[in-house]
Amino acid sequence: MLKLFILFAISLGGGVLLSSCANSTASNSQAQLQSPSHNLFEQAAPLDLGLSTWPYPYPTHEFKTQLQGQAVSMVYMDQAAQGEQKGVVVLFHGKNFSSDYWAQTIAALTQAGYRAIAPDQIGFGKSSKPDVDYHFDELAANTKALLTYLKIKRVNVIANSMGGMLGVRFSILYPSMVEKLVLENPLGLEDYSKDIPPQTNANLLKLEMAQTEMSYRRFLQSYFPTWKPEYERFIEVYVRVQKGADYPAYAKASVLTYQMIDRQPVVGDLPNLKMPVLLVIGQKDKTVFGRRFAPPEAIKALGNFPELGRKAAVAIPNAKLVPIENIGHVPHIETPDYFNQIVLQFLNGRS
Repeated sequence: MLKLFILFAISLGGGVLLSSCANSTASNSQAQLQSPSHNLFEQAAPLDLGLSTWPYPYPTHEFKTQLQGQAVSMVYMDQAAQGEQKGVVVLFHGKNFSSDYWAQTIAALTQAGYRAIAPDQIGFGKSSKPDVDYHFDELAANTKALLTYLKIKRVNVIANSMGGMLGVRFSILYPSMVEKLVLENPLGLEDYSKDIPPQTNANLLKLEMAQTEMSYRRFLQSYFPTWKPEYERFIEVYVRVQKGADYPAYAKASVLTYQMIDRQPVVGDLPNLKMPVLLVIGQKDKTVFGRRFAPPEAIKALGNFPELGRKAAVAIPNAKLVPIENIGHVPHIETPDYFNQIVLQFLNGRS
Protein backbone atom coordinates (compact mmCIF):
# COMPACT_ATOMS: atom_id res chain seq x y z
CA MET A 1 0.00 0.00 0.00
CA LEU A 2 2.83 2.40 0.78
CA LYS A 3 4.42 1.69 -2.57
CA LEU A 4 1.13 2.39 -4.33
CA PHE A 5 0.63 5.62 -2.39
CA ILE A 6 4.09 6.86 -3.36
CA LEU A 7 3.32 6.05 -6.99
CA PHE A 8 0.17 8.14 -6.88
CA ALA A 9 1.83 11.02 -5.05
CA ILE A 10 4.03 11.35 -8.13
CA SER A 11 1.63 10.38 -10.89
CA LEU A 12 -2.08 11.18 -10.87
CA GLY A 13 -4.90 10.99 -13.37
CA GLY A 14 -7.85 9.38 -15.06
CA GLY A 15 -11.26 10.21 -16.47
CA VAL A 16 -13.73 10.65 -19.28
CA LEU A 17 -13.13 13.29 -21.95
CA LEU A 18 -14.97 14.81 -24.84
CA SER A 19 -12.37 16.87 -26.67
CA SER A 20 -14.77 19.73 -27.22
CA CYS A 21 -16.08 19.85 -23.68
CA ALA A 22 -14.00 22.59 -22.13
CA ASN A 23 -10.76 23.77 -23.63
CA SER A 24 -8.72 26.91 -23.47
CA THR A 25 -6.62 28.81 -25.94
CA ALA A 26 -3.85 27.01 -27.81
CA SER A 27 -1.33 25.24 -25.62
CA ASN A 28 1.48 27.51 -24.48
CA SER A 29 4.99 27.22 -25.85
CA GLN A 30 6.35 25.47 -22.78
CA ALA A 31 3.71 22.77 -23.01
CA GLN A 32 4.42 22.33 -26.69
CA LEU A 33 8.15 22.02 -26.06
CA GLN A 34 7.55 19.31 -23.46
CA SER A 35 4.96 17.47 -25.53
CA PRO A 36 6.04 14.11 -27.00
CA SER A 37 6.31 14.06 -30.77
CA HIS A 38 5.01 10.48 -30.98
CA ASN A 39 2.41 8.23 -29.40
CA LEU A 40 3.60 7.04 -25.99
CA PHE A 41 0.86 4.51 -25.32
CA GLU A 42 0.48 2.77 -28.65
CA GLN A 43 1.52 -0.57 -27.15
CA ALA A 44 -0.35 -0.19 -23.85
CA ALA A 45 -2.94 -2.79 -22.87
CA PRO A 46 -6.61 -1.87 -23.34
CA LEU A 47 -8.85 -0.96 -20.40
CA ASP A 48 -12.46 -1.99 -19.97
CA LEU A 49 -15.46 0.26 -19.29
CA GLY A 50 -15.00 0.07 -15.52
CA LEU A 51 -11.21 0.64 -15.58
CA SER A 52 -10.95 -2.60 -13.61
CA THR A 53 -7.17 -2.94 -13.92
CA TRP A 54 -6.41 0.77 -13.52
CA PRO A 55 -4.91 1.30 -10.03
CA TYR A 56 -6.31 3.88 -7.62
CA PRO A 57 -4.26 5.37 -4.76
CA TYR A 58 -6.51 3.91 -2.06
CA PRO A 59 -8.82 0.90 -1.81
CA THR A 60 -12.09 1.30 -3.68
CA HIS A 61 -15.57 0.28 -2.57
CA GLU A 62 -18.81 -0.26 -4.47
CA PHE A 63 -22.16 1.31 -3.66
CA LYS A 64 -25.08 -0.19 -5.56
CA THR A 65 -27.84 2.26 -6.38
CA GLN A 66 -30.18 3.23 -9.22
CA LEU A 67 -30.27 5.92 -11.87
CA GLN A 68 -33.50 6.41 -13.80
CA GLY A 69 -34.59 2.88 -12.99
CA GLN A 70 -31.32 1.26 -13.98
CA ALA A 71 -29.18 -0.61 -11.49
CA VAL A 72 -25.79 1.11 -11.29
CA SER A 73 -22.68 0.99 -9.14
CA MET A 74 -20.88 3.99 -7.69
CA VAL A 75 -17.21 3.28 -6.92
CA TYR A 76 -15.61 5.38 -4.21
CA MET A 77 -12.58 5.72 -1.95
CA ASP A 78 -13.14 6.21 1.78
CA GLN A 79 -10.08 7.03 3.85
CA ALA A 80 -10.27 7.40 7.63
CA ALA A 81 -8.98 10.45 9.43
CA GLN A 82 -5.76 10.23 11.41
CA GLY A 83 -5.54 11.55 14.95
CA GLU A 84 -8.20 13.97 16.16
CA GLN A 85 -11.40 13.60 14.12
CA LYS A 86 -12.39 16.95 12.63
CA GLY A 87 -15.09 15.96 10.16
CA VAL A 88 -15.78 14.49 6.73
CA VAL A 89 -14.87 15.82 3.29
CA VAL A 90 -16.46 14.61 0.06
CA LEU A 91 -14.59 15.37 -3.17
CA PHE A 92 -16.25 15.99 -6.54
CA HIS A 93 -14.06 15.41 -9.62
CA GLY A 94 -14.16 17.17 -12.98
CA LYS A 95 -15.51 15.82 -16.25
CA ASN A 96 -12.15 14.88 -17.72
CA PHE A 97 -10.86 13.18 -14.59
CA SER A 98 -11.81 10.56 -12.03
CA SER A 99 -11.59 10.50 -8.26
CA ASP A 100 -8.04 9.14 -8.34
CA TYR A 101 -6.66 12.59 -9.17
CA TRP A 102 -7.49 13.61 -5.58
CA ALA A 103 -4.68 11.40 -4.20
CA GLN A 104 -2.55 14.17 -2.71
CA THR A 105 -5.61 16.05 -1.42
CA ILE A 106 -6.88 12.91 0.31
CA ALA A 107 -3.49 12.37 1.94
CA ALA A 108 -3.42 15.93 3.29
CA LEU A 109 -7.01 15.79 4.52
CA THR A 110 -6.66 12.52 6.38
CA GLN A 111 -3.37 13.56 7.96
CA ALA A 112 -5.13 16.71 9.19
CA GLY A 113 -7.96 14.76 10.84
CA TYR A 114 -10.60 14.64 8.09
CA ARG A 115 -12.22 11.52 6.72
CA ALA A 116 -12.07 11.77 2.91
CA ILE A 117 -14.65 10.26 0.59
CA ALA A 118 -13.97 10.49 -3.15
CA PRO A 119 -16.59 8.92 -5.42
CA ASP A 120 -16.46 8.39 -9.14
CA GLN A 121 -19.78 9.90 -10.18
CA ILE A 122 -22.07 7.72 -12.27
CA GLY A 123 -20.83 8.06 -15.85
CA PHE A 124 -17.17 8.43 -14.88
CA GLY A 125 -14.10 6.48 -13.81
CA LYS A 126 -14.76 3.05 -12.36
CA SER A 127 -18.49 3.71 -11.85
CA SER A 128 -21.28 2.56 -14.15
CA LYS A 129 -21.84 4.46 -17.39
CA PRO A 130 -25.48 3.97 -18.30
CA ASP A 131 -27.01 5.34 -21.48
CA VAL A 132 -29.30 7.90 -19.82
CA ASP A 133 -30.06 11.60 -19.82
CA TYR A 134 -27.72 12.80 -17.06
CA HIS A 135 -28.75 15.44 -14.51
CA PHE A 136 -26.69 17.11 -11.80
CA ASP A 137 -29.56 16.77 -9.33
CA GLU A 138 -29.61 13.00 -9.82
CA LEU A 139 -25.84 12.74 -9.35
CA ALA A 140 -26.26 14.82 -6.19
CA ALA A 141 -29.05 12.52 -5.00
CA ASN A 142 -26.88 9.44 -5.55
CA THR A 143 -24.03 11.08 -3.64
CA LYS A 144 -26.42 11.81 -0.77
CA ALA A 145 -27.59 8.18 -0.89
CA LEU A 146 -23.96 7.07 -0.61
CA LEU A 147 -23.40 9.31 2.41
CA THR A 148 -26.62 8.04 4.02
CA TYR A 149 -25.43 4.47 3.43
CA LEU A 150 -22.17 5.42 5.19
CA LYS A 151 -24.20 7.01 8.05
CA ILE A 152 -22.72 10.44 7.40
CA LYS A 153 -24.93 13.44 8.15
CA ARG A 154 -22.57 16.41 7.68
CA VAL A 155 -19.78 16.98 5.18
CA ASN A 156 -17.47 19.57 3.76
CA VAL A 157 -17.33 19.61 -0.05
CA ILE A 158 -14.32 20.19 -2.31
CA ALA A 159 -15.24 20.40 -5.98
CA ASN A 160 -13.18 21.00 -9.14
CA SER A 161 -14.25 21.93 -12.69
CA MET A 162 -17.53 20.15 -13.59
CA GLY A 163 -17.53 18.88 -10.03
CA GLY A 164 -17.99 22.50 -9.02
CA MET A 165 -21.35 22.55 -10.79
CA LEU A 166 -22.32 19.35 -8.97
CA GLY A 167 -21.01 20.77 -5.71
CA VAL A 168 -23.22 23.84 -6.11
CA ARG A 169 -26.31 21.74 -6.84
CA PHE A 170 -25.55 19.35 -3.96
CA SER A 171 -25.17 22.29 -1.58
CA ILE A 172 -28.42 23.89 -2.78
CA LEU A 173 -30.40 20.66 -2.55
CA TYR A 174 -28.99 19.50 0.81
CA PRO A 175 -27.86 22.66 2.65
CA SER A 176 -28.22 21.09 6.08
CA MET A 177 -25.59 18.49 5.10
CA VAL A 178 -22.91 20.92 3.91
CA GLU A 179 -20.76 22.69 6.47
CA LYS A 180 -18.34 24.38 4.06
CA LEU A 181 -17.89 24.37 0.29
CA VAL A 182 -14.63 24.72 -1.65
CA LEU A 183 -15.03 25.55 -5.35
CA GLU A 184 -11.77 25.02 -7.24
CA ASN A 185 -11.86 26.57 -10.72
CA PRO A 186 -15.46 25.43 -11.12
CA LEU A 187 -17.26 25.35 -14.41
CA GLY A 188 -20.64 27.05 -14.41
CA LEU A 189 -19.57 30.51 -13.25
CA GLU A 190 -21.04 31.72 -16.55
CA ASP A 191 -23.99 30.49 -18.63
CA TYR A 192 -22.43 28.80 -21.65
CA SER A 193 -25.81 28.20 -23.28
CA LYS A 194 -26.03 31.92 -24.13
CA ASP A 195 -23.04 31.72 -26.49
CA ILE A 196 -22.38 28.06 -27.29
CA PRO A 197 -24.79 26.61 -29.89
CA PRO A 198 -26.38 23.29 -28.87
CA GLN A 199 -24.90 20.16 -30.38
CA THR A 200 -26.53 16.88 -31.32
CA ASN A 201 -25.44 13.67 -29.67
CA ALA A 202 -24.52 12.31 -33.09
CA ASN A 203 -22.15 15.18 -33.85
CA LEU A 204 -20.53 15.02 -30.41
CA LEU A 205 -20.08 11.26 -30.69
CA LYS A 206 -18.48 11.61 -34.13
CA LEU A 207 -15.97 14.09 -32.71
CA GLU A 208 -15.27 11.88 -29.71
CA MET A 209 -14.67 8.79 -31.81
CA ALA A 210 -12.20 10.74 -33.99
CA GLN A 211 -10.00 11.54 -30.98
CA THR A 212 -6.31 10.54 -31.14
CA GLU A 213 -3.61 10.38 -28.51
CA MET A 214 -1.97 13.51 -29.86
CA SER A 215 -5.19 15.54 -30.15
CA TYR A 216 -6.23 14.44 -26.66
CA ARG A 217 -2.88 15.55 -25.29
CA ARG A 218 -3.14 18.94 -26.98
CA PHE A 219 -6.59 19.41 -25.47
CA LEU A 220 -5.54 18.44 -21.96
CA GLN A 221 -2.48 20.68 -22.11
CA SER A 222 -4.83 23.65 -22.30
CA TYR A 223 -5.69 23.08 -18.63
CA PHE A 224 -2.08 23.36 -17.47
CA PRO A 225 0.15 26.41 -18.05
CA THR A 226 3.12 24.12 -17.43
CA TRP A 227 2.85 20.57 -18.73
CA LYS A 228 4.73 18.00 -16.64
CA PRO A 229 5.64 14.40 -17.47
CA GLU A 230 3.51 13.05 -14.62
CA TYR A 231 0.41 14.45 -16.34
CA GLU A 232 0.90 11.85 -19.08
CA ARG A 233 -1.00 9.50 -16.81
CA PHE A 234 -4.17 11.36 -17.80
CA ILE A 235 -3.40 10.58 -21.43
CA GLU A 236 -2.62 6.94 -20.76
CA VAL A 237 -5.95 6.05 -19.18
CA TYR A 238 -7.91 7.58 -22.04
CA VAL A 239 -5.84 5.95 -24.79
CA ARG A 240 -6.10 2.55 -23.12
CA VAL A 241 -9.88 2.80 -22.86
CA GLN A 242 -10.00 3.90 -26.48
CA LYS A 243 -8.13 0.73 -27.45
CA GLY A 244 -10.70 -1.47 -25.69
CA ALA A 245 -13.95 -2.98 -26.90
CA ASP A 246 -15.98 -0.81 -24.50
CA TYR A 247 -14.87 2.52 -25.93
CA PRO A 248 -18.15 3.25 -27.80
CA ALA A 249 -20.08 3.06 -24.52
CA TYR A 250 -17.40 5.15 -22.77
CA ALA A 251 -17.59 7.75 -25.54
CA LYS A 252 -21.39 7.84 -25.38
CA ALA A 253 -21.26 8.55 -21.64
CA SER A 254 -18.89 11.42 -22.37
CA VAL A 255 -21.36 12.85 -24.88
CA LEU A 256 -24.28 12.57 -22.48
CA THR A 257 -22.41 14.23 -19.63
CA TYR A 258 -21.38 17.01 -22.04
CA GLN A 259 -25.07 17.66 -22.58
CA MET A 260 -25.64 17.78 -18.81
CA ILE A 261 -23.12 20.61 -18.46
CA ASP A 262 -24.47 22.41 -21.50
CA ARG A 263 -28.13 22.30 -20.48
CA GLN A 264 -27.96 22.77 -16.73
CA PRO A 265 -26.20 26.05 -15.81
CA VAL A 266 -25.68 26.78 -12.11
CA VAL A 267 -24.47 30.39 -12.11
CA GLY A 268 -27.94 31.51 -11.01
CA ASP A 269 -27.66 29.31 -7.91
CA LEU A 270 -24.63 31.11 -6.50
CA PRO A 271 -26.59 33.70 -4.43
CA ASN A 272 -28.47 30.84 -2.75
CA LEU A 273 -25.35 29.27 -1.24
CA LYS A 274 -25.65 30.07 2.48
CA MET A 275 -22.70 28.10 3.86
CA PRO A 276 -19.12 29.48 3.92
CA VAL A 277 -17.62 29.12 0.46
CA LEU A 278 -13.95 29.22 -0.55
CA LEU A 279 -13.23 30.06 -4.18
CA VAL A 280 -9.78 28.84 -5.24
CA ILE A 281 -9.10 30.20 -8.71
CA GLY A 282 -6.01 29.54 -10.81
CA GLN A 283 -5.42 32.83 -12.61
CA LYS A 284 -4.05 31.31 -15.82
CA ASP A 285 -7.25 29.36 -16.45
CA LYS A 286 -9.05 30.30 -19.67
CA THR A 287 -11.28 27.25 -19.89
CA VAL A 288 -14.44 27.66 -21.94
CA PHE A 289 -16.94 24.83 -22.06
CA GLY A 290 -17.61 23.97 -25.72
CA ARG A 291 -15.12 26.54 -27.00
CA ARG A 292 -14.79 24.90 -30.40
CA PHE A 293 -18.50 25.50 -31.07
CA ALA A 294 -18.58 29.16 -30.04
CA PRO A 295 -18.77 32.01 -32.55
CA PRO A 296 -15.44 33.92 -32.69
CA GLU A 297 -17.02 37.10 -31.35
CA ALA A 298 -18.28 35.28 -28.26
CA ILE A 299 -14.94 33.76 -27.28
CA LYS A 300 -13.35 37.03 -26.21
CA ALA A 301 -15.70 37.43 -23.25
CA LEU A 302 -15.72 33.79 -22.10
CA GLY A 303 -13.41 31.83 -19.81
CA ASN A 304 -11.96 34.79 -17.93
CA PHE A 305 -11.51 32.96 -14.64
CA PRO A 306 -9.87 35.85 -12.76
CA GLU A 307 -12.96 37.97 -13.47
CA LEU A 308 -15.39 35.05 -13.03
CA GLY A 309 -13.90 34.35 -9.60
CA ARG A 310 -14.32 37.97 -8.53
CA LYS A 311 -17.93 38.06 -9.69
CA ALA A 312 -18.71 34.78 -7.93
CA ALA A 313 -17.20 36.07 -4.69
CA VAL A 314 -19.63 38.99 -4.87
CA ALA A 315 -22.64 36.84 -5.78
CA ILE A 316 -22.12 34.28 -3.00
CA PRO A 317 -23.17 35.74 0.39
CA ASN A 318 -20.39 34.22 2.50
CA ALA A 319 -17.50 33.71 0.11
CA LYS A 320 -13.75 34.10 0.28
CA LEU A 321 -11.69 34.30 -2.91
CA VAL A 322 -8.11 33.01 -3.09
CA PRO A 323 -6.52 33.67 -6.51
CA ILE A 324 -3.42 31.64 -7.36
CA GLU A 325 -1.05 33.22 -9.86
CA ASN A 326 0.48 31.23 -12.74
CA ILE A 327 -1.82 28.27 -12.13
CA GLY A 328 -4.46 26.83 -14.46
CA HIS A 329 -7.60 24.74 -14.17
CA VAL A 330 -6.53 22.14 -11.58
CA PRO A 331 -4.66 23.84 -8.69
CA HIS A 332 -4.78 20.76 -6.45
CA ILE A 333 -2.52 19.00 -8.96
CA GLU A 334 -0.46 21.97 -10.15
CA THR A 335 0.37 23.34 -6.69
CA PRO A 336 -0.78 20.67 -4.23
CA ASP A 337 1.04 21.89 -1.13
CA TYR A 338 -0.33 25.42 -1.38
CA PHE A 339 -3.80 24.21 -2.33
CA ASN A 340 -3.90 21.88 0.68
CA GLN A 341 -2.65 24.65 2.96
CA ILE A 342 -5.33 27.16 2.06
CA VAL A 343 -8.10 24.54 2.04
CA LEU A 344 -7.15 23.24 5.49
CA GLN A 345 -6.98 26.78 6.84
CA PHE A 346 -10.52 27.29 5.57
CA LEU A 347 -11.83 24.00 6.92
CA ASN A 348 -10.14 24.55 10.26
CA GLY A 349 -11.72 27.98 10.57
CA ARG A 350 -8.55 30.04 10.18
CA SER A 351 -8.15 32.88 7.70
